[in-house]
Amino acid sequence: MVEQAVSTSTSAPTHRLRGSIGVSGIVFLVIAAAAPLTAVAGSLPVMIALGNGAGAPLTYIVAAAVLLVFSVGYATMSGSVTETGAFYAYVTKGLGRSPGLGAAALALLAYTTIQAAIYGLAASTVDAVMERFGGPDLPWWVWAFALMALVAVLGYRSINLGAKVLGVLLIAEIALIVVLSASILGQGGAEGIDVSSFSPSTFMEGSPGIALMFAIGSFIGFEATAIYGEETKNPRRTVPIATYVAVITIGVLYAVASWAIVLAFGSDNVQAVALENTADLTFIAATEYLGSVTSDVMMVMLVTSLFAALLAFHNAISRYTHALSRSGFAPRGLMAVHTRHGSPHVGSLVQTACAFVLVGIFALAGADPVLELFTWMAGVATVAMLVVMVLTSIAIVAFFARSDVDNRLWHTKIAPIFGGLGLCAITALVIANFTTLIGGSRVLANVFLAVIAATFVAATVCGHFVIRSRDHRGDRTPTTP
Repeated sequence: MVEQAVSTSTSAPTHRLRGSIGVSGIVFLVIAAAAPLTAVAGSLPVMIALGNGAGAPLTYIVAAAVLLVFSVGYATMSGSVTETGAFYAYVTKGLGRSPGLGAAALALLAYTTIQAAIYGLAASTVDAVMERFGGPDLPWWVWAFALMALVAVLGYRSINLGAKVLGVLLIAEIALIVVLSASILGQGGAEGIDVSSFSPSTFMEGSPGIALMFAIGSFIGFEATAIYGEETKNPRRTVPIATYVAVITIGVLYAVASWAIVLAFGSDNVQAVALENTADLTFIAATEYLGSVTSDVMMVMLVTSLFAALLAFHNAISRYTHALSRSGFAPRGLMAVHTRHGSPHVGSLVQTACAFVLVGIFALAGADPVLELFTWMAGVATVAMLVVMVLTSIAIVAFFARSDVDNRLWHTKIAPIFGGLGLCAITALVIANFTTLIGGSRVLANVFLAVIAATFVAATVCGHFVIRSRDHRGDRTPTTP
């Protein structure tokens, strides 16, 4: 299927995406969406301050372990699902077309809101960089729309170009994180090397539920391994390998980096320091262990990290809309594939317009780009994506229960069930702490949770009636991904 799409002449229209991205390219896209430097310099300090303090490293390991177990069934089923819809395609094959549409709506909600959140954080970061280096003092939304324009240009073009751009940025930011971690560990931290961060008792201190919210949020975008299956050289081999490599790499990188930051201030003192210097915790560590110049470089690279995440989420959203259009559940124009770039260029343009509108609403309302745009939208995205992954776990079990394509017990039953249970537990913890995540307003928290629930229910119900209507008319429009 993919080989045929790749070899199609540019003069012959096709609705299949084209590309030759390999394991490394997909891993770059996934880790870029996770935005390592953003997690280490942005989320980690908040996680330490409001969560379980020195227990942050083990929290990342717990989140990675749950997702790794989930990935077993996810990667196994990828051999039967090479479409660009990822979770949407999985839920459709496992549970049916109506729940699949509900999952697609939730995934679109999650990616759209997390991207809007990152535009807010990125704009605020650019503003801080400009202030630090004597640049122009402009409203935050000017920087947000400037970044949006750059993302639109790259998202319109080939996925191979996007992967190369993300690859360069990603290597640079990972290198900086590794250098900082090695320097702190090499110098013995503030009080010497200890492993108390990895003990269950430390993990359970404070609010581990809040810490898990930030940890699991740092992995959002991980499903991109399957989103690009149609644009890979060999999806049946590439997707499973990329999935495992991405989850393990992200988990190990975050665990080691967070451990280093904890040791930089001492296991007993790091939470107090984080409470007093939440925004600057990682930069303080960089200044102390690598010098002020490195701290300045890190601030600039935080902007490139956020930009890489924006581009990765843009690509994911445009491919979701492409999959829905190709299945007959979105305007047919969205399935168009660029004759030269092989990209879902119409979906890319529509996605840019949606981001412009959502960010524009917050700008017109005079909202704070971090405390409101970033915090609120990131909270919605975390809950929505967790629900989608729980649905996907159920779909994987259901698919293999009635299929003979793979009979391995661990891969098709045990791992998907345990992964799903782990995701359910994390989802319950996130919802229990959701009010804290979006700023403390119980009313606002309930409104956002209602929006998430309504999105799934409305899409599922509408899909049911649309499918029944088509079946009654004998419409042969494709309805499976």
